[in-house]
Amino acid sequence: MWTENNSRICSRAPNRAGRTQPGGCYHYGDTPTPFPRKTPRPQPESSTANADVTFVRAVKAADGSWTFHVTVSHPDTGWDDYADGWNILLPDSSKFLVHESDVFTRLLTHPHVDEQPFTRSQSGIIIPEDVTSVTVRAHDIVDGFGGQEIIIDLTKDSGFNYETERYKEK
Repeated sequence: MWTENNSRICSRAPNRAGRTQPGGCYHYGDTPTPFPRKTPRPQPESSTANADVTFVRAVKAADGSWTFHVTVSHPDTGWDDYADGWNILLPDSSKFLVHESDVFTRLLTHPHVDEQPFTRSQSGIIIPEDVTSVTVRAHDIVDGFGGQEIIIDLTKDSGFNYETERYKEK
């Protein structure tokens, strides 16, 4: 995994050749392409932004990776106005990306006109041990970011509109 501030977050995914990179870090080819440096957290792109994160379930697996199940509500009208992605942000405002070329943590590729609210998941998220909270926010193709965000305290089992679960050995 990569963050916008050019730091690597390791995952256990293979590269295009099917090999896991040394140290378990994922990137395309032999040399990672750096991201632009971290910028301050953007303000809402529009006061009418209405892609709301309404609930998040974060599940930590035995290997330390997380899966985020994110419920988004947006009045999708079709291809001209729909929620097109969601991000997981670290406290320093850098975002988790599955692949270095991704725009969002989870890309939403089509409108959900008749399925509101809807839940989509992203697995393989490696959160550094020293990070205790993340923010999840959604984006819509017309108004950008600015709807309801949810801050998740990863040290707690639940909070306002979220729950976390950790793998427990039997």
